[in-house]
Amino acid sequence: MTLQDLMPALVRQMAAFPRADAVRDIRRLAAHVLQVSPDRMTLHMGDDVTAGQKAQLHVLIARRAAHEPVSKLIGQRAFWGRDFAVTPDVLDPRPETECLIEACLGAGPAARVLDLGTGSGAIAVTLAAEWDAAAVTATDLSHAALDVARQNAVRHDVGARIEFVGSDWFDAVDGCYDLIVSNPPYIALAEMTGLAPEVRGHDPRMALTDEADGLTCYRIICDGALAKMVSGGRLAVEIGPTQGDAVALMMQEAGLVEIEIRPDLDGRNRVVLGRNR
Repeated sequence: MTLQDLMPALVRQMAAFPRADAVRDIRRLAAHVLQVSPDRMTLHMGDDVTAGQKAQLHVLIARRAAHEPVSKLIGQRAFWGRDFAVTPDVLDPRPETECLIEACLGAGPAARVLDLGTGSGAIAVTLAAEWDAAAVTATDLSHAALDVARQNAVRHDVGARIEFVGSDWFDAVDGCYDLIVSNPPYIALAEMTGLAPEVRGHDPRMALTDEADGLTCYRIICDGALAKMVSGGRLAVEIGPTQGDAVALMMQEAGLVEIEIRPDLDGRNRVVLGRNR
């Protein structure tokens, strides 16, 4: 039996999904099982599928039909042109966070970078890879997340320039930095039930919500940032679409200047930037 022959049965397993989405996800999972590049799947649709591969595909499709994300099923997610290992211990890197990377890179290279709440390490590793002279400190309260981040740093040959620190925000952080960056938990508790099941059920809760109004972590970051920034240093944070004004005001009250709110590709507020005097 070829993969093309098997497709109708696999699509039926995902009958609750729009057909185009089901076919896309099936092809991505099939590429993982067949160990071929996803962008070459069309060339492999006529390949014979072994009994073992067929069984593996049916299991993966059943899990996807239950709203387990493709990234968690295959153990990786693409971000800023690189593949990052992901596990249930880390938030999936998402396209919105690439807006944060773009804002950081656009402001010019930083010699010392602090990534607060690094998760998978996508931000820390990407900045280290893009700035080959940068020294990066990446913190997280979750030691399991730090293990994933270390794996990604090694994977992308920047492990020697990233220090991983178990820390509750600034608590275990020493020194001062040219750039402090963070994608903190910003989902308000009241918004959690409205999240897609792929997010609510498969990303770590502590990476999603502060169990309050969604702004707790920004208060901590803004209150502590100046003490950890050099003169002229920058702070850059990802935000939820409705949080721009509130976070910009926090930065202003903390003493930062040149505060900007930047949109994502859909025109929604996504990044807030500020500079130390």
